[in-house]
Amino acid sequence: MEKLPHLLKHWVEHTKEHRERFEEVASKIESTDPKIAEKLREAAEKYREVEEILKEAVNMVR
Repeated sequence: MEKLPHLLKHWVEHTKEHRERFEEVASKIESTDPKIAEKLREAAEKYREVEEILKEAVNMVR
């Protein structure tokens, strides 16, 4: 699949954007909704894990 490297790189960036947004919102709501902020941070960490897996896949197709 010729488009695979491009697709994987896109997914890395897209995942990173979601992770950063979760972290940003968590910081903003920390004082008013600490439990939700913690859940957003947990989700952000999962996205970080996915991001690293996708980066490994990118390196495999080069």
